[in-house]
Amino acid sequence: MVTTHLTTEPRILAKPTAAPKRILIANAKGGSGKTTIATNLSSLFACRQEQCALIDFDPQGSSTQWLQLRQTARAEIHGVSAYKKGATQVTRTWQIHNLPVGTTKVVIDTPAGLTGQLLNDLVRESDFIVIPVTPSPIDIRATTLFIKELFLTPAYRSSPRRIAVVANRVRKNTLVYSKLELFLKSLKIPFISTFRDTQFYIRSSEYGLGIHDLSNAQEADINDWQKLVDWIDEIE
Repeated sequence: MVTTHLTTEPRILAKPTAAPKRILIANAKGGSGKTTIATNLSSLFACRQEQCALIDFDPQGSSTQWLQLRQTARAEIHGVSAYKKGATQVTRTWQIHNLPVGTTKVVIDTPAGLTGQLLNDLVRESDFIVIPVTPSPIDIRATTLFIKELFLTPAYRSSPRRIAVVANRVRKNTLVYSKLELFLKSLKIPFISTFRDTQFYIRSSEYGLGIHDLSNAQEADINDWQKLVDWIDEIE
């Protein structure tokens, strides 16, 4: 059994010049790793000293729980529990835009089964859409249907957003990953990066951390995340 040791001095990436950007992490298929992407992307932005907000629309509240575990000494991330009953009394637009002054990044975590009006509303309020996909035939079929529905939303049809897919929780050099890679490359949207299946994500999440909070994170993992961030940073 391999034991993963955590060292929690942060890995800081160079801070870019950035305007406020809203990044929607979405896939109707449960278990695709949306919260892992949302929390690690938020910690990355926070570690490079950007003011980041993490908005949790998932009734399971996993992103909110992750933030509650985060120590105050860590780079701060502003959290919004948009799934709570009291929060439904205000509009989604208000929840996404009523943020601390100086916020440069907004990461939006979404629930499984995302469809219909909620999907349309969140697409309308986003600048970027990141779709995580895990390597299984069920996930591939479900993602195909989700992308079709996303393209048909009134919000996307009236104003197309930048969309990308990422492969999540993968083990390279396996047949199932090869099939996933072929599928993602066949889509008419960018296939940006691949995030490997590693205990670092599981162990760090237990403490409200992302791998960018760790000094002993693997360089290959850091580079994989940098590809996604570079795609977001392309547009000022």
